[in-house]
Amino acid sequence: MIELYTWETPNGRKVSIMLEECGLPYKVHKVDIGKGEQFAPEFVALNPNRKIPVIVDSDGPEDGKPITLMESGAILVYLAGKTGRFLPESARGRYKALEWLMFQMGGVGPMFGQLHVFLKLAEPAHYALERYTREKDRLYGVLDRRLGEVEYLAGDYSIADIATYPWVARHNFHKVDFAAFPNVKRWFDALSARPAVIRGMAVPV
Repeated sequence: MIELYTWETPNGRKVSIMLEECGLPYKVHKVDIGKGEQFAPEFVALNPNRKIPVIVDSDGPEDGKPITLMESGAILVYLAGKTGRFLPESARGRYKALEWLMFQMGGVGPMFGQLHVFLKLAEPAHYALERYTREKDRLYGVLDRRLGEVEYLAGDYSIADIATYPWVARHNFHKVDFAAFPNVKRWFDALSARPAVIRGMAVPV
């Protein structure tokens, strides 16, 4: 059994989607970051970085002992390795999937996340809004060009798509017009129809 410590954020939902796609049994522990529950000593003992998500797998690798993992990207790679799914077996395919996973981790997540912060401020910092809006549009352009070449980010459906989808799912929040990014829309609609993605996006309930 995998214990998932999560909340209603894109990073949290990456992991619940992956668990659903892999068909792994898991138990959800809600960590309400709006109430500061990520700072509780029992959670800090699991993740000294005080962020969700975290998993505890009672059946860890090699020796079968429990393993605790933080960082959503690392968790996706771990679960892909555990199940042999959503990370290509070929070296070329695997590195392509990891390349686009890192694009999400280093670009899409941090930049979209910063834009979310400034869009929510009562008195927005205009320079910050302009900066992160430009970067958001640039990143959507990169995604759109890539998805004009291939069906999924790494060619086949992979952890790169699973990582990126929950951030793009907030497109209305950060004021994206899909008409400008038709390839992203095609990809987004295809993922939105996957039963495992629908279930994963509903976590935690």
